[in-house]
Amino acid sequence: MIKRISALILFAVLTLSARSQEAKPPVRFAIVGLTHDHARGFIPNALNRTDIQLAGIVETDQQLISTYAKNYKLNTNLFYSSLEALLAKTNVQAVATFTSTFEHRRVVEECATHGLTVMMEKPLAVSMEHARAIQAAAKKGGIQVLVNYETTWYPANQQAYSIIHDQHSLGELRKIVVHDGHRGPKEIGCSADFLKWLTDPVLNGGGALMDFGCYGADLITWLMQGERPTSVFAVTQQLKPAIYPRVDDEATIVLTYPHTQGIIQASWNWPYDRKDMEIYGASGQLLIPRKDVLKLRSGSVPETEKTPVPLKGPDADPLSYLAAVVRGEIKPAGLSSLEVNLIVTEILEAARTSAQTGKRVDLK
Repeated sequence: MIKRISALILFAVLTLSARSQEAKPPVRFAIVGLTHDHARGFIPNALNRTDIQLAGIVETDQQLISTYAKNYKLNTNLFYSSLEALLAKTNVQAVATFTSTFEHRRVVEECATHGLTVMMEKPLAVSMEHARAIQAAAKKGGIQVLVNYETTWYPANQQAYSIIHDQHSLGELRKIVVHDGHRGPKEIGCSADFLKWLTDPVLNGGGALMDFGCYGADLITWLMQGERPTSVFAVTQQLKPAIYPRVDDEATIVLTYPHTQGIIQASWNWPYDRKDMEIYGASGQLLIPRKDVLKLRSGSVPETEKTPVPLKGPDADPLSYLAAVVRGEIKPAGLSSLEVNLIVTEILEAARTSAQTGKRVDLK
């Protein structure tokens, strides 16, 4: 009898919990800008959700409006010429921005005056000047700023953190090597609107160094638990100047810590797409060739291949994370956080300076 009553109570609790989740109204958000091609994946994912609702899009380019309206069957009434015009007609709780990196500062400063959480595509900013302005605006407006990286939502990366810091299977970290990139944005078919700013040294802050170097800087800073490197040294090249005459297409960044070294290899020249990582400790190594595969070797135990547990809840994807932050269920932390990405920007700016001068940059 007691077991039956306990089972009934458990069933009732789970049922109420499920109904509570269903009863939550969707988080209403707006998109600002469509010149970043990552919007092509973000929009259809958002349209298929019930926990989050796309309430409007701010864009002035009529060709982009026409393209997105046609491709995703969007009502043209969903588009607005400015955030002010959108807010005059509909209420939103957050903004996802798909502008150039240079414009992130403007978007955050505008959203901060309206108390709107902002999620942007990586990286945070083109410079520390912009990054500090974003930080100041967020603090003044009392808003959250999130930076979306594809690699944040890789189950293998999240389990790697646990293996290192919870299970302590590798010992003290010695070397982290991160590879990111593809054959090149033009070669893989990025849109003309995307290429226009992605290959602009001002609007993107650089080329491959900024576009893919940010992934490694983000992951290494996170794995190092927010520790800043003591120095940064970088080499960049233009292996395809006919295609990318204004920015680098090849970059290698070396980060020095008191007991660890980080190496970031960012490229628009890989023969294949890649976002993989190697982590070496004093007593083991962890290889992450794909987002759903880990290869662990620790102590005298032979290498074993592991399949990470799929991510769930707020950590499953950027939309779930954004919704949870807006609802106050979680606070931004780790890979997406402003704190980590301020250090990422510092690393990228130092790397750009190092590549230009040919000298190591020591961080104060």
